[in-house]
Amino acid sequence: MIVFEQVVKHYPGGYTALAGVSFEIRHGELVVLSGHSGAGKSTLMKLIPVIERPTTGTVRINGQDVSHLPRRATPYLRRNLGLVLQESRLLYDRSVFDNVMLPLVITGHPPRDAARRVAAALERVGLDGRGKERPAGLSGGEQQRVAIARAIVNRPSILIADEPTAHLDPDYARDIADLFRSFNEAGVTVLVSTHDAGLFAASRPRRLVLAKGMLVGDGAAVGAAA
Repeated sequence: MIVFEQVVKHYPGGYTALAGVSFEIRHGELVVLSGHSGAGKSTLMKLIPVIERPTTGTVRINGQDVSHLPRRATPYLRRNLGLVLQESRLLYDRSVFDNVMLPLVITGHPPRDAARRVAAALERVGLDGRGKERPAGLSGGEQQRVAIARAIVNRPSILIADEPTAHLDPDYARDIADLFRSFNEAGVTVLVSTHDAGLFAASRPRRLVLAKGMLVGDGAAVGAAA
C-alpha cells in the first residue's frame, strides 16, 4: 500500500533528510513513526502526498509510483489520503463546518451528500453540534479535531498524521491517539509520527524509527495484515 524503495532526500545546502529509506506498509496497519527532532519524520510524511519529492528512490502508493507524478495528477492521489499536518491550517474566517467541507468542495462533491459527510465527520471526532462555531473560539485540542474531521471527510483509505499531538496537553493527546486507533480499527491504514510513541503502546502498533535520516528500527506489530 505504501512502499519506499531506497528513498533519498537532499535539500539545498547539502542537508540530507533521508538516506536510503526502505519499508512497506500494508493495508490496515497502524504504524507509528518516531525519532529525534530532525530525524526526517516530516520529510518522510510529505513524500507520501507528494508535498515533497524524493531526490532518488521510489515511493509507491497503492501500486502507483508517485515519485515523478505529474502535478495535475496529485489531487486525484490525495483523494484517497487523509492528511493531518503539524499546523492545523484551519481557515479562521470560516466556520468549523466550512473548514471540514473544504475538501468536498474542491472535489465537486454533491452539496447534500457533502453536508451529511461533514456532519458525520464532526460527530466522529466529538464535535457534533459545533459546526457553526469559528476555529478561533475552540481549544487547541478541539482545533486538532477539526483538522482530523477535515482529513477523514473524504473517507480515505490511508490516514497520515504528522505530530498530531505535539502541542496538546496529555489528556487531549490521549484522546487524539484514541481517535486514530478507532480509525484503524475501522479498517483505515494509519501512519502517525510522534515524539511520544507511548501514546499508542496499548495498540501494539508497528514502529518505524528514524535517526539522522536512516531507518534504524522496524518492529512489525503482531497480527499485521498480510
